[in-house]
Amino acid sequence: MKTKQIVKYSVGLVIAILIGLFLLGYFNSKKVIVSMNPENLTGIQKGSTPWLPELKNLGKRLQEIGLPALIQEGTALHTHEHLDIIINGQKIIVPADIGVNDAAGFSAPIHTHDETAMIHVESPIVRTFNLGQFFDIWGVLLTKNCIGGYCNNGNQNLKVFVDGILFQGDPRTVELKNHEEIVITFGTSQELPKVIPSSFSFPAGY
Repeated sequence: MKTKQIVKYSVGLVIAILIGLFLLGYFNSKKVIVSMNPENLTGIQKGSTPWLPELKNLGKRLQEIGLPALIQEGTALHTHEHLDIIINGQKIIVPADIGVNDAAGFSAPIHTHDETAMIHVESPIVRTFNLGQFFDIWGVLLTKNCIGGYCNNGNQNLKVFVDGILFQGDPRTVELKNHEEIVITFGTSQELPKVIPSSFSFPAGY
């Protein structure tokens, strides 16, 4: 009996150690995680605006992109970014409660609280987050060529500006940094706003 108990204890200890090492690796990760194939994420929206927060499949998407479903907001990393989206010259609402499933009692480490288009990163660990993860959480397709159902076509193109500077590269890799102003535009050069916003007046305390 004692031998069986020792074996059972040893197996449990090994499993616990393996789980601990896995979590340690996740929590200490500094890498920018980009979904390999966002088009196949569960519940992803590939159509035209408006884009509502896709909450039905949020938990599943978080598993797919390797982010936790938090029962309370994290405090180790707390940053705020602002996002403007302009499609064919029209400003698009970034809705409240992206990444917040109150009915199920959990939220994503990247989310919104209201319609000010302010992104909240509230994580229990210090690590890097990116724009692609925010859109995956929202449930809206974002790739190098597309946002939702709007894809590069002729003179209509997707462009991303970070603090007023055109971002060269995959927009999914834009790192979310505190008080960053991100502007996503789609359309012709004539439909681009005359002045790309480069700053946002964050409320006191944010």
